[in-house]
Amino acid sequence: MSEHAAPGNDAQHPGSRQQHPETHQTMHDAGSGHSDATLGEGLAVHSGADAAAIWDDRYRSKPRMWSGKPNPQLVREAGGLRPGKALDLGCGEGADAIWLAQQGWTVTAVDVSAVALDRAHSHEKAALARESVHAAEGTIASRITWQQADLSQWQPGDSFDLVTSQFLHSQELAWQGPLRTAAAAVKRGGTLLVVGHHPDRLPPWGGGHDHQGMFYTCDELVQELGLDGPEWQLEVQTSRERPVTGPDGQHATIADVVLRATRLP
Repeated sequence: MSEHAAPGNDAQHPGSRQQHPETHQTMHDAGSGHSDATLGEGLAVHSGADAAAIWDDRYRSKPRMWSGKPNPQLVREAGGLRPGKALDLGCGEGADAIWLAQQGWTVTAVDVSAVALDRAHSHEKAALARESVHAAEGTIASRITWQQADLSQWQPGDSFDLVTSQFLHSQELAWQGPLRTAAAAVKRGGTLLVVGHHPDRLPPWGGGHDHQGMFYTCDELVQELGLDGPEWQLEVQTSRERPVTGPDGQHATIADVVLRATRLP
């Protein structure tokens, strides 16, 4: 059953963190949307070696870029899915990928920044160590493969039960190409989950908001990715409000675009 709502008509899911992407936002959470993080969370994707250097420097500038919590829309939409193989595009410091692995998914997590991936791997090792303390048979094996890649060129070479892209917004890389790659990587019977910032509900601070081409609506996603065709069933197509905090402690309410679709068997 599909969910359709006008922006702001769906209440924010509790436990919002920020991505997004963690992974990411416009600035990647990567990944993501936490109440304890500034807007700028969901985007860890740019094009080429320069983009990698830009994001490596940005991650080096802070000991932690994102909140370390999974994106709330990911938790809400993927929490009830049967675990299988997942792809996390723009994984940032890894909170989404780690959460998926903890739910039983085998995850391929991709980001442009080697610094972010090193940090993500460290966070995963810490999580595994905590879990191993309570495991009857000792050490728990990793379920995550971390990959550094330029998403303007990268192709997964596999198909997945879940492909998630959280706040994939960039001034250097158009979202259309990577999200077409994401949709193509969903296996039959699998799920595509795309979450981003609604272009009409951005925070009042930040110069990046002049770049409206970085953002998308659900209708634009559906059209660009061909999700209105017979191969797909739209499950969720909505926007959801959530509170955010600005770099100087400002408070605002923005909206996340949330699209979940199933590739039909």
